[in-house]
Amino acid sequence: MYEPLSPTEFRASFPSLRSNVHLCSCSLGARSEQAAAAVAEMLALMDRDGAPWPRFELQLERVREGFARLIGARPEQIAILPNASIGAFQVASCLDWTKRATIVSADIEFPSIAHVWLAQAARGAKVSFVGPGDDVAASYRSAIDETTGLVSVPMTTYKHGIRLPVGRVVEAARERGAKVFVDAYQAIGTEPIDVVALDCDFLVAGAMKYMLGWPGIAFLYVKDPGMMDLDPQLTGWFGRCNPFAFDPRQLDFPEAARRFETGTQSVPAVFACNAALDLLQRLDMQAVRAHIAALVAHAISKLVAQGERVLSAADAMQQGAHIAIADREPNRLAAFLAERSVFISPRGDVARLSFHYYNTISDVDLACAHIAGYRASSGSVGN
Repeated sequence: MYEPLSPTEFRASFPSLRSNVHLCSCSLGARSEQAAAAVAEMLALMDRDGAPWPRFELQLERVREGFARLIGARPEQIAILPNASIGAFQVASCLDWTKRATIVSADIEFPSIAHVWLAQAARGAKVSFVGPGDDVAASYRSAIDETTGLVSVPMTTYKHGIRLPVGRVVEAARERGAKVFVDAYQAIGTEPIDVVALDCDFLVAGAMKYMLGWPGIAFLYVKDPGMMDLDPQLTGWFGRCNPFAFDPRQLDFPEAARRFETGTQSVPAVFACNAALDLLQRLDMQAVRAHIAALVAHAISKLVAQGERVLSAADAMQQGAHIAIADREPNRLAAFLAERSVFISPRGDVARLSFHYYNTISDVDLACAHIAGYRASSGSVGN
């Protein structure tokens, strides 16, 4: 059993951080030496063995087990998918909307998830959106009733990085007999997540942000995979009881979450994700959360003192791993910073600065200094 890595030890695994300030993990995590080595191993296997599918399949099961371990689930509750949108669709397609037709979503939901819910109108579903407000849990509670079949809630919002009271939302849904879908994409890898304690029915997350993997792989947790109303409409040979039976006339579904899988996975993304999960397993997630919270607090304090309008949670405990500053042209600000090797993530009318265990106070100070320089040199102001 390894001792948990310190932030300095963790940072050493990311070569780009020697010259760059990476504050865009909410969009794409920094590349680790371990992920690069894993993909190099995949390429070497292809050179040596031609078509090393048995080795690839072992990697696939290892990534399922690794993600399950990260969120406190069992491997049979995990489906491996290309992205979170497919995960949302697989859930939506397996629910009978003639029984309970309402989906409760929120204006702060990531659009790709909300669009999946809206597309269920053709099958009889209707979406009720919870608007912005100070008491999110109360807003959800007032929107959930006996017609609600699914409640969809992000663990951390994609735009402003606000941590939502998911436990209270789950409790409200349970009182009315509704299922709960949690989008953990902006939280996974930055704080402890335990799906058993959370008691959600579904949870989706992808690897390319704070999980530090590569694009092309996401995960769907399903509490009771065999207890859905319907079988998946989108399927493929990996969704069979025995994919290697190669029977085109047999459409069977395993009781495990593999029933939601489709075709061949992105093998490079699987290799990179296994390396990332191995790295995350060496972290104390409580320490990660505390480290990130300290960086966030420091960044907010400096930016507010510089005159920036920071769109953050009123309560520091409700702030996730990224913050947003208002800006009329965030792409221009991002380009200015990128020229100085500081990378952030513009989104709509905000510039997002995100923090991971590999970031330092010096990263924050340098980014804030360059933002101040940008305002001074361009005469630009935030919204």
